[in-house]
Amino acid sequence: MKQVTLKQIAETLNLSVSTVSKALKDYPDVSKKTKRLVKETVELLNYKPNAFAVNLRTKESKTIGLIIPEVVHHFFSSVIKGIIAKAEKKGYLVIILQSNESYELEKKQLDLLSSKRVDGILISLANGTADFKHLNDLILHELPLVMFDKIAKIVNCSKVIINDRKAAYTATKYLIDSGCKRIAHFRGPLLPQNSIDRFLGYKNALIEHGISYDPSLVYILKDMSYDEGVHFAGQLLKDHNDVDGIFINTDLVAIGAITEFNRIGVKVPEDISIVGFSNWFMSSVISPTLTTIDQPGYEMGKEAFKLLYKEIKRRKENLPIKFKTVELETKLIKRASTRN
Repeated sequence: MKQVTLKQIAETLNLSVSTVSKALKDYPDVSKKTKRLVKETVELLNYKPNAFAVNLRTKESKTIGLIIPEVVHHFFSSVIKGIIAKAEKKGYLVIILQSNESYELEKKQLDLLSSKRVDGILISLANGTADFKHLNDLILHELPLVMFDKIAKIVNCSKVIINDRKAAYTATKYLIDSGCKRIAHFRGPLLPQNSIDRFLGYKNALIEHGISYDPSLVYILKDMSYDEGVHFAGQLLKDHNDVDGIFINTDLVAIGAITEFNRIGVKVPEDISIVGFSNWFMSSVISPTLTTIDQPGYEMGKEAFKLLYKEIKRRKENLPIKFKTVELETKLIKRASTRN
């Protein structure tokens, strides 16, 4: 069936189009009887407002774009839930795109969202993003943009972050306090800012506690996957059989490492203590359970949308824009993969 128009409803009821429109919007100058009649007819004929026409009139699409590196990751799934929870309350549809850690795909997706006239964009950068022109172009064209988690410090927009350096320092210090003296680090790729900051937090904790930094104990991972955790756990033992602690950039890799150590008979934490990062579900069910940094994904999603929504509204009202960085707290979750 063809979509029913406002004009057809007006002709059916022998009313003007403006009267029908006012009745649907509950204007006070339309009688209750007319409003009831219009609403009953709209329901009967299954009338749906023309979203395109509404967008043209209000200059709003009521949609926002969300670009994340990967959908299946526990942390990002939590972020998505937080964003959608807030967006739905404000009547916004969220278009979710996955960059697969690709800079080129990220650029195409930003162009796509911009061409679809979304009201704003939320983004966590791909690991391969080293040039930020595509982001600065959006800001130049006054399209609201908020970055979260994996950000670019030199891009002038609002951001939601954690203090990755402080969190990594806390994780490494806990290993030191538990008696570890040879601590390795499984870090992420070189480009993402959070990977850099976690490495620096690890390094600073060692130096400030009188432990020499040894670059050969730092392993650079590409995919941050379970399989890499398995592989590098075995590689670490071949390279350094005296290591007694590891700070690992994400829980998925840490679970891979624990699985490999369990397989070859290395006891965790008696032989090697492990601290992960993000506190996803599997951290509490792997054996031994994983000590980790709790990263508040759901709260990050809510805060990111709140910043974006404020900017959308201020731009619509031609008010000055003040970019803001919100820093959320993290905490260490102590479990069985570390000695007391």
